[in-house]
Amino acid sequence: MAAKHILVFRFSALGDVAMCLPVLRCLTQVYPHLKLTIVTRKRFLPLFEELPNVQFFTPDFTGEHKGLRGLYRLFLALKKLHPSAIADLHQVLRTQVLLAFFRPLFWIKQARINKGRSDKKRLTRKKPKTLVPLLPQIHRYAQVFEKLSLPISLSEHEVPLRPACPNTQALRLNENRKWIGIAPFAAHQSKQYPLDLMQQVVAFLQKEHQVVLFGYGAEEKHQLDIWANAYENVANATGVYTFDAELRLIAQLDLMLSMDSANGHLAANYGVPVITLWGSTHPCLGFTPFAQPEKHSLTPSRQEYPLLPSSVYGNKTHKGYQDAMRSIAPKTVIELVLEVLIGR
Repeated sequence: MAAKHILVFRFSALGDVAMCLPVLRCLTQVYPHLKLTIVTRKRFLPLFEELPNVQFFTPDFTGEHKGLRGLYRLFLALKKLHPSAIADLHQVLRTQVLLAFFRPLFWIKQARINKGRSDKKRLTRKKPKTLVPLLPQIHRYAQVFEKLSLPISLSEHEVPLRPACPNTQALRLNENRKWIGIAPFAAHQSKQYPLDLMQQVVAFLQKEHQVVLFGYGAEEKHQLDIWANAYENVANATGVYTFDAELRLIAQLDLMLSMDSANGHLAANYGVPVITLWGSTHPCLGFTPFAQPEKHSLTPSRQEYPLLPSSVYGNKTHKGYQDAMRSIAPKTVIELVLEVLIGR
């Protein structure tokens, strides 16, 4: 018998949390009487507020739920919610400990994600290899619910109606142009397109389109302010909106250009076409934005850099591969952006 109340574990990171949304949309559409409690960080809650029959539990890993004793307190709090199953979409030490605490309660079903670590290690080893695409992360999430007797088909996913646009007066966006979002930064330098090349892309696209820049923190804001001040049709949304309002702005875009980073996943969740640029990571590892065609992923030359990918998350690269992304010409990026926009 299928579970009726599921605890869903996914604590971080933003991009991985965002990839849960299409799966949970399908789940709540197919099983409308199912109750979900999403256990995640407070700042991620706006991602899921559209979902019916969903409540949230926000752990405090720096305070009340810190360390082993804190995880036991978290277990006691979650047990009081009377779940019938647990879906571990994270599979890290914290979730493993929590599942161990729940294990004696045998009537509460448990299912955890298979991350395919050995396959990913094979594809990132330091030797030339044949790139065989792995199962996408989003399908790995869906498999967890299948283990709980709750199968879904992601091919039947429906994008909800576009949310209301936030007030864009501060950005002075041109309503008569198509809006291109560009998120030029990444958590690791080896998967970030060189800024001098990205500036060429921005400079060209803003001639006939409205470019909206997305970043995080003071340092990124400073860099993007320089571009916004230099070009007439470029606006910097960094730090202007709350996360909820920024999501609603992203939903209005005609296209998002991003690295292998969270912004691509956020845009894809609203049916926005996404073009991604890849460096030390690679689409074959399974982290492409949802429902995007293969041609929307631009990767470095494998003739010049046959050892790529070198990392699952972008935190490692090989010696001499620091400039791999320079093999992706700005002209290539611009042409693909324009090609995708023609179809909008």
